[in-house]
Amino acid sequence: MAIERTFSMIKPDATRRNLTGKITAKLEEAGLRVVASKRVWMSRAQAEGFYAVHKERPFFGELVETMTAGPTVVQVLEGENAILKNREVMGATNPANAAEGTIRKEFAVSIGENSVHGSDAPETAAQEIAYWFSGVELVG
Repeated sequence: MAIERTFSMIKPDATRRNLTGKITAKLEEAGLRVVASKRVWMSRAQAEGFYAVHKERPFFGELVETMTAGPTVVQVLEGENAILKNREVMGATNPANAAEGTIRKEFAVSIGENSVHGSDAPETAAQEIAYWFSGVELVG
């Protein structure tokens, strides 16, 4: 199995409810290791830049508002098949469709406030990691 890195974010709806530790524990229990982590309060420009791929989508404005409403925790996770494993632990985007025991099933408020974000592919992971972290911040 390949050791890889992925990007993970604990969103404002979860940090507001003090769930950072519980969510991180679920990721670690699944075999993922946190190799970088920091708490940030996204500016509008940062949120628009990070989610630029969705700029033309009807939900873009609401997404930016949600992501700038409070602090987030951005993380780099490492492990065997980290991208897939993180997505499995997160659960489906819509918490109503998420499997029991997943982060979104347990903690999400709604489809819009679904507590976490994770990269969906190696290329996306590399871009998202580079957006928030410099190389010297990744301590594996």
